[in-house]
Amino acid sequence: MEKKEKEKLNMKVQWTKFAIVIILYLLFLVWLKSWLGLIVVPFIYDIYITKKIRWQWWKDAEGPVKFIMSWIDALVFALVAVYFINLFFFQNYVIPSSSLEKSLLTGDYLFVSKMSYGPRIPETPLTLPLTQHTLPIFECKSYIEWPHWDYRRAKGFGKVKLNDIVVFNYPAGDTLCAAPQYQAHDFYQLCYQLGYQIYPQRPNPDSLSAMQRRMYFDFIYQAGRQEVERNQAEYGEIITRPADRRENYVKRCVGLPGQTLQIKNRIVYLDGKANKEPDNVQYAYNLKLKQNLPEELMEDLGITMEDLMSLNTAGYMPLTKRAVSTLAKRKDLVESIKISDDNSTLDIYPLNGNTHWTRDNYGPVWIPAKGQTIQLTLDNLPIYERCIRTYEGNTLEVADGKIIINGKVATSYTFKLDYYWMMGDNRHNSLDSRYWGFVPEDHIVGKPIFIWWSSDPDRNGFGGIRWSRLFRFVDNIK
Repeated sequence: MEKKEKEKLNMKVQWTKFAIVIILYLLFLVWLKSWLGLIVVPFIYDIYITKKIRWQWWKDAEGPVKFIMSWIDALVFALVAVYFINLFFFQNYVIPSSSLEKSLLTGDYLFVSKMSYGPRIPETPLTLPLTQHTLPIFECKSYIEWPHWDYRRAKGFGKVKLNDIVVFNYPAGDTLCAAPQYQAHDFYQLCYQLGYQIYPQRPNPDSLSAMQRRMYFDFIYQAGRQEVERNQAEYGEIITRPADRRENYVKRCVGLPGQTLQIKNRIVYLDGKANKEPDNVQYAYNLKLKQNLPEELMEDLGITMEDLMSLNTAGYMPLTKRAVSTLAKRKDLVESIKISDDNSTLDIYPLNGNTHWTRDNYGPVWIPAKGQTIQLTLDNLPIYERCIRTYEGNTLEVADGKIIINGKVATSYTFKLDYYWMMGDNRHNSLDSRYWGFVPEDHIVGKPIFIWWSSDPDRNGFGGIRWSRLFRFVDNIK
């Protein structure tokens, strides 16, 4: 009798556990708006109630089998847990470059919230945890492209706001060269650079009609691409990646959907009004030194070994306003200091346009917004072509001076997604929207919340730990 009472009590406990788990799981599915997960419910029911499947059969085994399987069980559980946590709630991200210096520093480790803007339902769900796109050692894909799901995003705490620091997938990373030394290169810029090398005699684009300009830039791009295809020993094969498997970047959002952005003399204007510059914004300065900078001065001004290397190799150094002001007064150390004036246009977005825009004087350009329509011409098509074709999945061609979208002549286009304009705070040392254009909403990963670890790559051991940055909230970095 006592045994039956215990069994009865045990079943009540199991039903209670099952009820709690299934309610939480169903709420999770409602949040994701995905009922595909209902196929898991019978297995949850079996774990708690029927117990027909021997999930932990190895516990009855003897010898090394039990030991090995216990470790495999723990490892699989940990990987699955990490996969779902990284996918829907948060992940870690390390600052790999100086594009946001001195707001975020190389060596900062960020706690990135997926909940801030809402987590994306994975477009390529079959991927190994803790990998982005490549399996270490084997150097092969860490994901399977089938099944591939359409973009959807669960509800989050809010949307991207102006001047937010945002982690996103690199938009121009849809196509790249497989050779490891070229995977970090922008494939499209590489093709144009090679094309210009093959055909160095360039006509004055202003003397060409819009159609002639398009034919010229298409010719240059195709020449460069064919050079890549012919030299697979150097560049590797041309590969593609889905949006959620592209490299993660982190920049500051300086333009929102529907706004008109223009950069005039390095200042960003939105709808004609100047946007506040980050407190630690940096620009490149041509700097001539009389003698080496003292280490204590470098540390005080936040000048790194990477900055010094830039000065030695390129002749300029990224500096904050405070650093410029301090160095300008040090006549004993500095011979001259002048802001770098780079008017290059060849690597500025759109690569197939003739805008005469530069990194310091850019636009005006309207940032596409979901549901809004723009009139298309051959002059503005290069700006929006990538959004229409690559990000929103349409076919697009130009024939006889007419724009043809999905087989029909088009004079306008209504956007399906919101887009953002991202820039680094190290304005002259940041490959950002000025070079590869808009960031679509389906590329947004999350929002950095705080710095959980920070180590100076120029210093080793405990001396390299930036104690003052630990657990610093990113929202406080303006």
